[in-house]
Amino acid sequence: MTKTWFITGASSGLGREMTQQLLARGDGVVGTSRRAGALGDLEKQHSDRLHLLKLELTDRESIRAAVDMAFDRLSTVDVVVSNAGYGLVGAAEEVTDAQIDQQIAANLVGCIQLIRAVLPRLRAQGGGRILQVSSEGGQIAYPNFSLYHASKWGIEGFIESVSQEVAPFGIDFIIAEPGPTATNFRESAVHAEPMAVYDATPAGQVRKAIASGTFVLKGDAGRTAAAMIAAADSPKPDLRLVLGSTAHTSVTKQLARRLAVVERQRDVAWSADR
Repeated sequence: MTKTWFITGASSGLGREMTQQLLARGDGVVGTSRRAGALGDLEKQHSDRLHLLKLELTDRESIRAAVDMAFDRLSTVDVVVSNAGYGLVGAAEEVTDAQIDQQIAANLVGCIQLIRAVLPRLRAQGGGRILQVSSEGGQIAYPNFSLYHASKWGIEGFIESVSQEVAPFGIDFIIAEPGPTATNFRESAVHAEPMAVYDATPAGQVRKAIASGTFVLKGDAGRTAAAMIAAADSPKPDLRLVLGSTAHTSVTKQLARRLAVVERQRDVAWSADR
């Protein structure tokens, strides 16, 4: 049975991979992008099943207009994929105020506003699924990515709460958490002006690894997109979907360390009760 998908950031990276795979199997896609004509090649091949809309994630009115057009044009939207976003690379002291504002506006506030815009539409149609593309960086953290991690941890906390609020309406969520994946993430990232004082620190080491290309990208974009589609197709998916061996190893180790600390603090924690 074919489905209809609404995908933000459909012009590149995982969004484009998903769009291509979904069209190839016969599904319908509403693909959004900041740039008009960004998916013109796919539109020529699939003009009957690919609908392109312009959406600026930092503009609430743009988000609402795109959502309204998509749901008004189509009888049902089965899956909403919140994929658009980018990385801000730099130590916390290096990034500018404007870069911080833009990162949070796009990766956190924009995704929140998208979800808020689609909820009444999904509720009115009797349910649906929202797939939020997060990152392993929603559960772990690398130095030199502090603001990016703030946005990903933030959207995951938002969804943890909202998923409980709307479950009675047949709306559920998947948080996809890919590890380092061979997409255009590196090319689209915004880099802060480096400070020499951080050169010999963990932040500087990560910066050098990115610049030299030694930051290992084990994830395959096509396989990652296919795994997200499969999860969205499944009857009862898990809330979180960790993707890639790097992500699975890193998240497993981090959760084990965090749990060990909490367990060690049991007596202190209980002593704080009345």
